[in-house]
Amino acid sequence: MSKKALVVDDEKVIVKGIKFSLEQDDIIVDCAYDGQEALDKARANEYDIILLDVMLPIMTGFEVCQQIREFSNVPIIMLTAKGDDMDKILGLEYGADDYITKPFNILEVKARIKAIMRRASKNADSKDVISYGDLKLNEEYRRVFVGSKEINVTSREYELLELLASNPGKVYSREELLTTIWGTEYPGDVRTVDVHIRRLREKLESNPSEPRYVRTKWGSGYYFQA
Repeated sequence: MSKKALVVDDEKVIVKGIKFSLEQDDIIVDCAYDGQEALDKARANEYDIILLDVMLPIMTGFEVCQQIREFSNVPIIMLTAKGDDMDKILGLEYGADDYITKPFNILEVKARIKAIMRRASKNADSKDVISYGDLKLNEEYRRVFVGSKEINVTSREYELLELLASNPGKVYSREELLTTIWGTEYPGDVRTVDVHIRRLREKLESNPSEPRYVRTKWGSGYYFQA
């Protein structure tokens, strides 16, 4: 079955170029040119990936990303023309899975998309359930539950939690987590890991400042407490 992508940018030349390139890989591409149109299409359709520009008319990419996260875990890659680190961190804070800075090489964009889709497909083949107390991870559907409540996590947050929960007690350095989850070619730094850990704790823990599951080994990294 063909994968489906939503490409969002107010620069039609960029959208046209990305659309053409992705269609060469048999990916079905929908396009949107402002924030509201992007949000409407994300609500009305099921996508495997969304490429979302930060600077958009009507609503910013950050606002769109935040609202999409209220109803979907679809992987989102932010596109930003700015080199400022704060834009990248803000994208992650609002629930983005990855970011690419303009101007970009279309081959890099395609490589990032394929990596995310490959991980999602690999996890979809598994039918295991990881369970620790009230916390459950359904690996078939990549869903997380605390008690009877489903926790809405991003693709990266899920992968990070799954890795830690599959190896309880094992301490991973921030560098190891960055390399394992984001890949060796990822241009970001270890702050990306810290942002995702903090977001996971805010979602999973009744008291994020004293986490029950995702713990810190000071000076070493993070580990999962079974």
